[in-house]
Amino acid sequence: MYQIFPHMKKTLLFLATAAAILSSCGSHGHDNTPEERLYGNCKPYTRWWWFSSQIDKRDVRDQLIWLRDHEFGGVEIAWVYPMFLDPEKPHPDFLSGQWREPVVYAKKVADSLGLGCDYTYGTLWPFSDVILPDGDQTRSYFDSVEVARRPLTWDHPKEARILNHLDREAFGRYAGRMDSGLGEAYKGSKSGIFVDSWEVETDYLWTPGFGKTFMDQHGYDIEPYMRSRTLKDDANSDVRYDYMKTLSGYVMDEFYGPFAENARKNGAFSRAQCGGAPTDLLTAFTLVDIPETEAILYEPCFSKIAASAATLGGKDAVTSETFTCMYGWTSLRYKDGHGQSPHQGKEQIADLKLVCDALFAAGTNQIIWHGFAFNKVGRLDNWFYTTCQVSTRDEDNLSGDQLSEFNRYMTEVSRHMRAGHNYSDAAVYMPLEDAWMGGAYPEEVTSKMPWALGEYEMRYIQTPESLKGRQPLWVNGHFLSSAEYGEEGLRCGDAIFKSLLIDVAHMDYSSLESVLRLAKQGLPVCLVRRPQEPGVIKHDDYESLLDQLSSLPSVSADPSALPGKPLVEGNDIPDFWCREDGGKMFLFFANPMTSTVSYPMEYANAFNDKGSHRKVVINHHGRSDEVTLDFKPMESILIEASRQGTRQISLGYAPPRLPEE
Repeated sequence: MYQIFPHMKKTLLFLATAAAILSSCGSHGHDNTPEERLYGNCKPYTRWWWFSSQIDKRDVRDQLIWLRDHEFGGVEIAWVYPMFLDPEKPHPDFLSGQWREPVVYAKKVADSLGLGCDYTYGTLWPFSDVILPDGDQTRSYFDSVEVARRPLTWDHPKEARILNHLDREAFGRYAGRMDSGLGEAYKGSKSGIFVDSWEVETDYLWTPGFGKTFMDQHGYDIEPYMRSRTLKDDANSDVRYDYMKTLSGYVMDEFYGPFAENARKNGAFSRAQCGGAPTDLLTAFTLVDIPETEAILYEPCFSKIAASAATLGGKDAVTSETFTCMYGWTSLRYKDGHGQSPHQGKEQIADLKLVCDALFAAGTNQIIWHGFAFNKVGRLDNWFYTTCQVSTRDEDNLSGDQLSEFNRYMTEVSRHMRAGHNYSDAAVYMPLEDAWMGGAYPEEVTSKMPWALGEYEMRYIQTPESLKGRQPLWVNGHFLSSAEYGEEGLRCGDAIFKSLLIDVAHMDYSSLESVLRLAKQGLPVCLVRRPQEPGVIKHDDYESLLDQLSSLPSVSADPSALPGKPLVEGNDIPDFWCREDGGKMFLFFANPMTSTVSYPMEYANAFNDKGSHRKVVINHHGRSDEVTLDFKPMESILIEASRQGTRQISLGYAPPRLPEE
């Protein structure tokens, strides 16, 4: 067995502390009143791009009033470059006193209007600073300065350097500067601070001390593979696994953990997109207060990772940066900085509804628009180049009554998908080891999605179709290590499951030990195939443990042998999500057209929907009810199930066809 070495002790201690915090407060989070919960009114937020300029307080107030009147619940202020990359645009220095004044004012106005106010924790993303101290920047093993450069910032044309996300002391210095600028803005209602998806170079990522930590954990030297640039070779997949395992600990212990701790220290809360990070995504998502997914640069199925983390960690909200690059992406520098994404201003809300419904059916329950550009009300001088644009101009599609109605619809679904807690019948072992053993995504993926780098991102993993009616959730070795099986089932983190399915090519030795222990306690396990041990150093008894596991009476290779009826039975079951709230269950069945959601969306694709029908059986509260799901064009269905039976809750919303170019 592996010895526990110093850096690993530090990581495990942090995770244990985090788990204790979750255990003490997470299980009671669902009992909070809506007003006490984060994003308690369930209304969509929007990212609010403040382009580098002089920010007029009157415009701040006017836009916040407009957002309130159009059914938004709050904003996330994001500080970006000057429009058209104008190097002469007058602006206060980032985090200066003049910069702080409108930020604090925005928070006070938002509070007075009943709106939330969050902050991107820096200028653009990833975290960077024009005065980042030498040595605090990110680096590769080859210490290339190229990977640390960030040319676009609030202080453009000044160039920033990207923070070393593997050094908590570097983060602490960065956070001290950010908190000095945001200190007054933290006052009033609780604000979230936000970190976007991982946009830090990951090739041969390195930090001082990494080599020694790796040697301590794995017993051999990683540097020859780094120097020769052979780490990514297929022949070295076991070495790559060990590298990713060490790197994962750094990412959680040195970045996501400190990021969350710092937010709480300031009376704020943390919200994070862990997507793209070279780490154990499921565990990393549990370290922050609000796990966030993204669509459609990440497929809706990715949301289930964040939703599983929220369930395991006892968290109420799962947010999503939504509608990003709906119809494709256009470079900021397109036509000398005038780049706009396709169909900007003429987006079809029906297409957007497909995306949010797909997210709701994968566990997201709080929408954050991407997004809203800072402008005088009624004008559109500024725009962001990668997204749909909420607009105060009546001639644009994402404005006026049609925007308000869509926001009300998302609020209604969110309200039901925030009630109680997530339902799940079966846990599924997440294929983390397979992802870390894997290499780059194939060309058929990267040609469509150039930001998709490697299997470690797990952008496209799906829970098994055979378990769909059980609403399976992901679990991992970290949570199984402290899980117990008893009369109530498998208690894993804050969740309880009836069974565990494992269908992976590789499983870590420690995870195998945990599964064997739980199966001996009686946990029903479906071991679909026999995994292999990843990593360079193998354990002599790995195969013996597998033999013991396979021989137990509670273990089989057939998913149909798992105990109990699925919550939903039927042919071609639509994607759905279920919440349990006391004696009631709320099941949101997404329109089957959501299966077409993928990057990039075809313009006006939603209007190809002619309606459809599905017959399902819902097994609940000791009864089985046959339900006909009659999907009208572009509509999804919400079902309430109680001891008295089932009833459909009318959502009453089908988006109209809006003007086209």
